[in-house]
Amino acid sequence: AAGRSVITPSDITGGRIARRASGAAAFGETEIRVGDVVIHEDHGLGVLQALERIEADGVERDVLRLEYHGGATILAPVEDFGRIWRYGSEPGAVTLDRLNTQGWIKRRAEVSAQIDATAASMVELARARAASQTPPITPPATAYRRFVAGFPFPESADQSAAISEVLADLASGRPMNRLVCGDVGFGKTEVALRAAAAAALAGRQVLVAAPTTVLARQHYETFRRRFEGTGVSVGHLSRIVDGAEARAVKAGLADGSIHIVVGTQALAAESVVFADLALVVIDEEHRFGARLKAQFAERAPHLLLMSATPIPRTLQSALVGIQDVSLIASPPARRRPVRTFLTEFDPGSARLALMREKARGGQSFVVAPRIEDLAPLASQLATIAPELKVVTAHGKLPADEMDCVMTGFADGDGDVLLATNIIENGLDVPRANTMLIWRPDRFGLAQLHQLRGRVGRGRRQGFAYLLSDPETPIADNTRSRLHTLEALDRLGSGFAISARDLDLRGGGDLVGDEQAGHIRLIGASLYQRVLGRALRLASGESDGDPVRPKLNLASGGGLPEDYVPDATVRINLYARLAQLSTVEDIDALHEEIEDRFGPLPEAAETLLTAARLAVLAMAAGVIEIASGPKATAFTLTPRRRAALEGALKLGDDRRWSSDRLIVDAAARPHGPDFVETVLTELAGAG
Repeated sequence: AAGRSVITPSDITGGRIARRASGAAAFGETEIRVGDVVIHEDHGLGVLQALERIEADGVERDVLRLEYHGGATILAPVEDFGRIWRYGSEPGAVTLDRLNTQGWIKRRAEVSAQIDATAASMVELARARAASQTPPITPPATAYRRFVAGFPFPESADQSAAISEVLADLASGRPMNRLVCGDVGFGKTEVALRAAAAAALAGRQVLVAAPTTVLARQHYETFRRRFEGTGVSVGHLSRIVDGAEARAVKAGLADGSIHIVVGTQALAAESVVFADLALVVIDEEHRFGARLKAQFAERAPHLLLMSATPIPRTLQSALVGIQDVSLIASPPARRRPVRTFLTEFDPGSARLALMREKARGGQSFVVAPRIEDLAPLASQLATIAPELKVVTAHGKLPADEMDCVMTGFADGDGDVLLATNIIENGLDVPRANTMLIWRPDRFGLAQLHQLRGRVGRGRRQGFAYLLSDPETPIADNTRSRLHTLEALDRLGSGFAISARDLDLRGGGDLVGDEQAGHIRLIGASLYQRVLGRALRLASGESDGDPVRPKLNLASGGGLPEDYVPDATVRINLYARLAQLSTVEDIDALHEEIEDRFGPLPEAAETLLTAARLAVLAMAAGVIEIASGPKATAFTLTPRRRAALEGALKLGDDRRWSSDRLIVDAAARPHGPDFVETVLTELAGAG
């Protein structure tokens, strides 16, 4: 209506009103779409062709059509959704399995055996970590509060929780191994500062490692400024530090007079000796090799990793619990996502983007993958926008000159910074809001996400243009990878990009030093399932993989097309429902669906009721429920049947028949409410 405006709470308060994101939500599954390669646990690799509606036994139901080698297809009912997993690759990049052969069964058995061995090693690592002890670190309360008061912004909910978790780790008396994952500019550095303050104010030493001299210099200045007046001394070691200063810093670390040192991989050298090193902080951990990170980790009992886009191996370690993880998913107030576009290079469009940024008083980046690309691009920029001042930076510049160019641009000297990906980390230019990236196909997803994080760090809208070479067409799978970045341009998308990168590259051998592994054989999603089962068994849990019960009850449940019109949304709601394992989670999904689409129709209610009964049956040890006009039979596992011997009250309407509990019906067949009551009783008995 005229004169009326609609606003949301975040329009007023910014991102800080956001509730803390749960770990499960932030690590969530990649969405399944028609055309994706999927794995059916019984049939192997196939392509999801369509979600279809069929009629069986007079009842309409949704099924997935999966295509296999040679065009053979199967129809998978809703009940099978829990056995179908996204593989995470393009159809043209894989060989589909043949139906009705032993190829997939043998491959699955081989991989399962190898994963069992991996799980055993991981459990040993976890047990060793749990058994190890180290002196707890607790800073003086007054000094720590005084340090915290130097932070000029209120913490977001996620940031505050991450700080609390890190401090609890340090005070626990056990070694910390924690990943702090937060998008670019979401406040990870403050978490590192609080951890460093806790250790340094308690009289211990801290090592902070960054992948580049530029980022190390920025962190050094930040740490030095924050620790002024606290009695904590901060040193700097990297290739831009002269020899005399480097020797003084090393001497201070050896005698304990320097409490915190910030630097690059030079800190891993044997010549750097510490008096009492307690904490190692590694920023942008995806830029370090596994061996180098291991060397750093061996130097101190506590390890804190930080990244916006952790490498797949680290991501996988966090997902399966080798590492603890803190997620910072809520953005700073008034921060806007960087709009991202994938297009071919066009001189007119490039000039328009650069001149528009200049007109609003801002600065721009132009990024190339190789140093040899810079000269041709400089010539191109001089032709299309001669009125702009262009400065250049790359890794072969002398350290002092590089530092001068970077800091000068940050202070406003220059309209355009033409650079390689050396600017990926650490350069904070609040006025920079536009970035042009030449040949994005030559960058990794994590690199591109980090690069675009350099713009839009203030209140103005940021833009990132991924410019391909018109004379060099991009391969289809590469274009798909780049479209991931274009699609995931929301705030906090770094973790989703990591999950997609995990799909594309594989999680690697978690207890080895390789970036390739079983994920390439069975896909990231199914790998999680198989590894989780193996971990439960290796840990001594009695039931590594609860059997999904067979329900012979009222059928016909589903999500009608006129209720949820979009097929992709229906597929993913089915997939989410199939993975839920508690009644509380199912009830939460029920509320979400009702909130999004309105009151549930009868078919949707039937679907969710069946899901509730299935998870209750698993909790009760029931593997099959058959309900007819005269009775309902609950078939239990032999182990559960033995546990209930004598513990379950029987009556005239209840009796055992082998492993089946028979409950007679009176005037009419039992309904879902009655079945749920019996399952709850069985779960609580014995």
